[in-house]
Order: sequence, then structure tokens, then C-alpha cells
Amino acid sequence: MTRIIVISSGKGGVGKTTCTANLGMALAKIGRQVALVDADFGLRNLDLLLGLENRIVYTAVEVLARECRLEQALVKDKRQPNLVLLPAAQNRTKDAVTPDQMKLLVNALAQKYQYVIIDSPAGIEMGFKNAIAPAKEALIVTTPEIASVRDADRVVGLLEAQGVKRIHLIINRIKPAMVRANDMMSVQDVQELLAIPLIGVIPDDERVIVSTNRGEPLVLAETPSLAATAFDNIARRLEGETIEFLELDSPNDSIFSRLRRLLWTKII
Repeated sequence: MTRIIVISSGKGGVGKTTCTANLGMALAKIGRQVALVDADFGLRNLDLLLGLENRIVYTAVEVLARECRLEQALVKDKRQPNLVLLPAAQNRTKDAVTPDQMKLLVNALAQKYQYVIIDSPAGIEMGFKNAIAPAKEALIVTTPEIASVRDADRVVGLLEAQGVKRIHLIINRIKPAMVRANDMMSVQDVQELLAIPLIGVIPDDERVIVSTNRGEPLVLAETPSLAATAFDNIARRLEGETIEFLELDSPNDSIFSRLRRLLWTKII
């Protein structure tokens, strides 16, 4: 059966699109047929991170308007023939597509691809509703900051209300030195606050910026980084493998960690 997964967070700038590009590429590397769907109509970026921006002819909007076939809008990646991208229209608003139309597009892709991964826009308005409408599973991306975690908690509730029960957590941009100095929430802190299963921890890495600017996902680099390994591990966990998590931060539960959790309970 096809896995239809939305990658979401609520808060912008936490790395959803980076996760979508790298996870899609990591799954394609291990032989899975993957379709990535950019649901951020008006502000698409997934094509840039994949380096496919110059090859877009049609978008999801033209498919829905029957101005082209779905196959014509799919952009194939020459580096990984198992991966395709369905781009969003940059000159339309998020209201240009309805949740029912997103279901039609994704269900059509599900006939051919083993994974359909939807990159959700920031916020919880129409773009978010479109992205989660066809989803059967969700990956919640958060950074170890209180605002990001609180937004992620809100999104978890919205997904569960929509009937998406299989939800996993990705903690992005963790900085071990800051965790050890009690200046950043630890993986354990975030897990305890959100209470959803952890599927990946990605360390902060300057090479993410370089790879984004070049349109070359980290997982394709000849010299693997810790972040690339983390993405590869998430892909393998999605496949059902049991993979140990990278040791990135200190497991000790400091007084600062306890105070942060107390503050969190008061906020919500």
C-alpha cells in the first residue's frame, strides 16, 4: 500500500521543506518510488531545494484545470529516477486548490508511487488544510524552541481531529553544545512535551544551507554528514528498520529542563 505522509509543523522556518527533499531522496536511494508534492501554493520552495526549478512546465493547478495530464506536470529527478516532484503554482494563492482537489491529486499519485510525501506550508489555514486532507500519516518537524514546540503541539491536535493517527516527531537543528550548557531544550524535553513517538533527530549543520543554495539534497553528497546520516536513518525507520538514534546531546535532566517543562504546562 502507498504511504501518504504529510510533513508539517505549524511554525515556519523549522525545516519542513528540507526534510521533505532529503527524506524523499533518501527513500528513492533505497529503491522506493517516491512522489513529492509541494502544497505551498504561492510560495513554493521544494523545487529549489531539489534543484528542479528550471524544469517546471506545468503545476498542480494546470492538472486540476485539465490543461495538462498529471504525468506532464511531474518533474523527474535525473539523479534519482525513482523520485518525481509535483510542483505548486507560484502565481496562485492557497485558496486556488481545495482539500477535495488535493485528495484527487494525491490519490492519483498513489496508484503508481510507494510514497507520496506532502510538504505542508506554515500556519494552520487553507494551505495546511489542503496538505493534511489526503494524508494517512504525519511527520511533525520542530526545532528545540518553546514557540516551535507549542505550535507543533497544536498541529498534532489538528491532525488527530482530522483522523491522522500515525504521527511521528522529527527534532531538527539540535545543537549538542547548547543542550549541554542548558541553553537549549534537549531531545528528551521535546519528547516529553509533545508525547508522540520520535523518528529522527537532525543536528544543526551549516552544510544544509550550502546544499539548499545548490539544489543538492544532503543525502546525495559523496561525503556523508551527520545530518545526512540522520535523514537516511529516518527513511530506514519509515521502512520498519530498527535504527539507533545518533548520540547528540546529554541525557541528564537538569533543573533548567524541569523549569522549562513547568513553564510549558502553565502556557498551555
